Amino acid sequence: MRSIWNGAISFGLVSIPIKLVNATESHSVSFRQIHTEDGGRIRYRKVCELEDREVTSSEIGKGYEDADGTIVPITDEDLAQLPIPTTRTIEIVAFVPADRIDPLQLGAAYYLGANGVPAAKPYTLLREALKRSNRVAIAKYALRGRERLGMLRVVDDVIAMHGLLWPDEIRAPEGVAPDANVTVRDKELDLADALMDTLGEVDLDDLHDDYREAVEELIAAKTSGEEPRETAAPARSGKVLDLMAALESSVRAAQESRAGGSGGAGDAGETGDAGDAGDAGETEEAEHAEVRDLRKKKTPAKKAAGAKKPAAAGAAKKTAAKKQAAKKTTAKKSTPRRRSA
Repeated sequence: MRSIWNGAISFGLVSIPIKLVNATESHSVSFRQIHTEDGGRIRYRKVCELEDREVTSSEIGKGYEDADGTIVPITDEDLAQLPIPTTRTIEIVAFVPADRIDPLQLGAAYYLGANGVPAAKPYTLLREALKRSNRVAIAKYALRGRERLGMLRVVDDVIAMHGLLWPDEIRAPEGVAPDANVTVRDKELDLADALMDTLGEVDLDDLHDDYREAVEELIAAKTSGEEPRETAAPARSGKVLDLMAALESSVRAAQESRAGGSGGAGDAGETGDAGDAGDAGETEEAEHAEVRDLRKKKTPAKKAAGAKKPAAAGAAKKTAAKKQAAKKTTAKKSTPRRRSA
């Protein structure tokens, strides 16, 4: 991987020469703008609005636009003279528990590699110290013309750095939460819990970008002169008018999907069309019974974990035994006695 920045980690009086490489990459498909009539590329040219002519990159500098529209020129020499101690240094300022970092602050990720043989020992020292302390390092560094905040942590045997937003760059979530006073019933929470248990966990490595793959297939087909393959539109369920009906349908569909069954989406759609049927004609006791029944059908993992059978199962067995005994008694009574000659 090509390094994008060379410098050093300042760890107290210890200096660790490092090189910075990107830890992530984008697989998004890029498009160019074209003229739809003839397919010609659409390009942007940099034009000076005072002289009305195109200028080269060597003629372009920086400027700050004031509130009244006045442009204040800022040169690279002006910026180079600013007293920023982190110009070529990742300066560690503190060590904190990882849960102190709000995920909203996390930005771009980088790998920090030891730059040269002399850097191996202090690099390993810092890495092992981070591992043993179960903490992350908070650091300041300068990149692309501005000072930034970063978090250092260990990934396998490498020190990784996440760019962090400054605390004053995080907006407060004012006015985002629903204004209405909503009450959530216990049985709705029970169904939501049953749905989460049924969906279970997922291996993130199994997830992939379906849209990108479809775009790549489209481009490959057009490149080879073939007709693009038609993809089936995702099935749309009916309009769900009742939250309980939507939750019940979601639990059933998830259970059928986990069991490898087909038609789960169709069931969800059918229930959604008759969304208000859950409240019409069902008593409160019947709704509770249905919730309990759905809760019993959780993932097999919980059953294997030693979940106790409900008392209703034992009662059902006793009822079945009584019915069987009643059938035998009835059979005996209905058999005619043989008269002796």
